[in-house]
Amino acid sequence: MRLFFGLIGALLVVSSCNLLRPVGENNKKISSGPKSSSASKTLDKVILKEGTSQDGLFSVHQLGDKYYFGIPDSILEREILVVTRFIKTPAGSKNYGGEEIGEKTIIWEKGPSNNIFLRIATLVSVANENDEISRAVNNSNITPILETFEIKARYEKKKSSLIDVTDFINSENNLLALSSAQKESYKLSSLEKDKSYILGIKSFPINTEVQTVKTYKAKTIKGKTKKVLPAAVLSGVVTLEINNSFILLPKTPMKKRFYDPRVGYFASSYLEYGDEQQRVDRNTYIHRWRLEPRPEDQKKWENGELVEPKKPIIFYLDPATPKKWRPYLIQGINDWQQAFEQAGFKSAIVGREWPKDNDEMSLEDSRFSVLRYFASPFKNAYGPNITDPRSGEILESHIGWYHNLMNLLHNWYMVQAGPVDPRAQKMEFDTDLMGELIRFVASHEVGHTLGLRHNMGASYATPVEKLRDAEWLKENGHTSSIMDYARFNYVAQPQDSIPPKYLMPRIGDYDKWAVQWGYAHISENLDEDSEREILNQWVIDSVGSNPRLWFGGEGRDFDPRSQTEDLGDDAMVASNYGIMNLQRIVPFLTEWTKESNSDDYSGLDEVYQGVIKQYENYLFHVAKNIGGIYVTPKTMGEQGEVYCPVTKQSQKEALAFLNNHIFKEPKWLINNEILNKTFSPQSKESITKTMESIVINLLGGSRMSRMTFIAERYEDEDVYTPEAYLDDLHQLIWGDMNVFYSTTPYRRKLQKAYVANMIALYKPSEAEGVVEGILAKLSEGYTSNTDVRSLALDNLAMLQQKIKGTIPVITHRMTKAHLNYLKKEIEEVIGETKDPGNLYIPANPDLSIEQDKGEE
Repeated sequence: MRLFFGLIGALLVVSSCNLLRPVGENNKKISSGPKSSSASKTLDKVILKEGTSQDGLFSVHQLGDKYYFGIPDSILEREILVVTRFIKTPAGSKNYGGEEIGEKTIIWEKGPSNNIFLRIATLVSVANENDEISRAVNNSNITPILETFEIKARYEKKKSSLIDVTDFINSENNLLALSSAQKESYKLSSLEKDKSYILGIKSFPINTEVQTVKTYKAKTIKGKTKKVLPAAVLSGVVTLEINNSFILLPKTPMKKRFYDPRVGYFASSYLEYGDEQQRVDRNTYIHRWRLEPRPEDQKKWENGELVEPKKPIIFYLDPATPKKWRPYLIQGINDWQQAFEQAGFKSAIVGREWPKDNDEMSLEDSRFSVLRYFASPFKNAYGPNITDPRSGEILESHIGWYHNLMNLLHNWYMVQAGPVDPRAQKMEFDTDLMGELIRFVASHEVGHTLGLRHNMGASYATPVEKLRDAEWLKENGHTSSIMDYARFNYVAQPQDSIPPKYLMPRIGDYDKWAVQWGYAHISENLDEDSEREILNQWVIDSVGSNPRLWFGGEGRDFDPRSQTEDLGDDAMVASNYGIMNLQRIVPFLTEWTKESNSDDYSGLDEVYQGVIKQYENYLFHVAKNIGGIYVTPKTMGEQGEVYCPVTKQSQKEALAFLNNHIFKEPKWLINNEILNKTFSPQSKESITKTMESIVINLLGGSRMSRMTFIAERYEDEDVYTPEAYLDDLHQLIWGDMNVFYSTTPYRRKLQKAYVANMIALYKPSEAEGVVEGILAKLSEGYTSNTDVRSLALDNLAMLQQKIKGTIPVITHRMTKAHLNYLKKEIEEVIGETKDPGNLYIPANPDLSIEQDKGEE
């Protein structure tokens, strides 16, 4: 048995005065309040005769505007999770009813002087109670007392203490109200107590639900009304409705399943101490639902037979959900049933509509998992999970679904699938198509509520050319996981005749396997080491033989295999196909975006911006290969390297791709028919901004220092050294400068971006512009005391001499002015070099990829 310490909690404290006699029937109303203030009437008699009472986790008693909790002795020292959510929010707040404000674990504790304490509890450290070190853990992890309550009466028959919670619930505290950070985001100051009150309290066997109205005074910000809520501008105050769910956590926590970085689960952890240790252990465990077979099916489940869980996962739809979309959302939930079958459960997860006329259920009640539908202009959805901090058991989830997400889905699908699916070539999709898009997103968000993280590397398991093979897609889908950001199959070409249903993600091999790994049976009798070995072997046996089961992380490292919005195992080839499809749709956007109920071109402008964004995605997918490092977590018993640099050939191909598609002006994207109708000069400027972002990215200090590290670490291998890379980049941007040289406005912007970033690389303090200055500052630490700054200086000196030698023979006026400007910029930083004869002149780069392959 283990003792858990370090619980930081809030406790309510109470003081007793009279013996409380039994109250009336549950929810039996006796009176709206006390009829007499006679001191001879004791509190218990007044509540009995003139109040209302209900039983539950806490017995709740109302007497006029006063509320009392009866705290049973049986829940003292028990962990209780408090989940706080919005019920109603003010206009413009960017939050909606049902969204979580926060969660904390509390403990009620009997205190001295006839009080009850309420503590906030956070699991930090544990120790075996039989080990001496448990004393040290206990001594260094005292939990804070949030509140003290005087016990007003004692009900001995039910062994509970009566406390007055009215003022506490109505107060501004860290448990039941907004945090300081949340108030700051809303520009709120103090709570207006005379405009705040308890809306109602309901109590159930394992939970008590408290609903309040809280009004805050708004801060005054002169001249900045756009940053203040409309209600604050009109009235000076902001009113919210808030729900607090007090949920009793299981007396015996669910058995934990240990975390493995090779499988994508959300996780919690705590420090673990023991007398026999020589270093402190961190116990990390995944988030998952408590799925157990019914007692009569236990043996069947252990033997591999499919059984129904004792308590399935049920998601209810918000009754505010439009009826036409409900079947698709429910199907998106139910799609996960096939994954749980691999773990031995059938009908393990079910989507349902919210029951009608059921007063025992509330959308904010944390016993129920709900997909909340928000009337919002935001284009988003999310799938959180609420867990028992002691075990990782998922207790419930409230999925957030924003109505305008359909607009985002429409634009994604038109831009990515428009060339191959005629249904995508209009502004209002048919119900069936939009329904399938909604179903896909619902499945993705439900995956998060099951404990699964994003797997941005899943799409890498699909060879690019297989994305054009209908039979292969029918069997495997275009990505192995719906938890990837692999939206739609943008690689498929019109001539491939891919059925539209194979353009969308679905529950894949990885998803089924990950659910099996997290939920399949492991004997309760195994010790920790044996269980860890079983889980480890499952990963080795499965992932080692099937790369489609690889968890590639969330795209936060330098691994080009794990990126958002990408497809396939070769970013250069996949992005080339993607650009070919963009080139196909741009000429038709004006026709596709016509709307019968609109006379303007706002739809055209929005979709065109989506095309530019998609094009930008392709470029950055490719750029990540330069200086990239493959990261493959392994245990000691596995073969292969954890870290391995991207091959030199792949990096050179990536640079050649960028030369073809962004160093050279993408004229196909600058469509005057669109620009003249939208009158949006920002559209053309955004292409320039994309180019400048790519140059900043390619010459960033982080990338350059990483390439330097790789070159030093693998000096005996044929790696892409930073000097070779800079030589190749230099030639692509400056190699055509000769006696006949003339530049376009776009080329001049490219070269200015190159010089500005090379200066920032050499001397960060000289970086100009907001963006350049920030990035240079970030790069400064990476490049200090490395060869990167030396290479940057050498490159600038070389370029300076090349410009000086070219200017006298240039006849194109703007080109000459441009080169004189750059020459002056470089001189101001490095001075004027005097010995051009000794400068190193790079050869033409050998970049093996077809030039202009994507142009049509």
